[in-house]
Amino acid sequence: MAQAKKGDHVKVHYKGTLEDGSEFDASFNREPIEFTLGDGMLLPRFEQAVEGMDEGETRNIRIPADEAYGPYFQDLVIEFEKEQFPPDLDPRIGEHLELQQEDGSSTVVKIVNISGDKVSLDANHPLAGKDLLFEIKLLAVNTCCGGHSH
Repeated sequence: MAQAKKGDHVKVHYKGTLEDGSEFDASFNREPIEFTLGDGMLLPRFEQAVEGMDEGETRNIRIPADEAYGPYFQDLVIEFEKEQFPPDLDPRIGEHLELQQEDGSSTVVKIVNISGDKVSLDANHPLAGKDLLFEIKLLAVNTCCGGHSH
């Protein structure tokens, strides 16, 4: 059985939940994710958890908020006048909007409060300030060179 190590191309299924048990993401009902260990495509703690796993093994890990999507910043909640929104937009609490930045990039924000003609938008990552729990199942390991599997 192959054991996952840096540089290996791995295939995993995962389920991500919050402390209250609510699921924020999972791959079990779709295609597994594939990545190369050490490429930094995923959260570092997620990749570290896969390292050393055997094919077929399942591991449960907890990633604290500061090693996941960071703390929740209250100053990323910004109030706007309703007239600053397009006239055809009817903002509702809980909705997500995509804002264009001046440099061309975009940020997804959530409407968190509407008070009279003021609308508060939250630009924090939806998982900011939350500890993440992952169940990871290693499906396959392809070692980097020569393609031999053990």
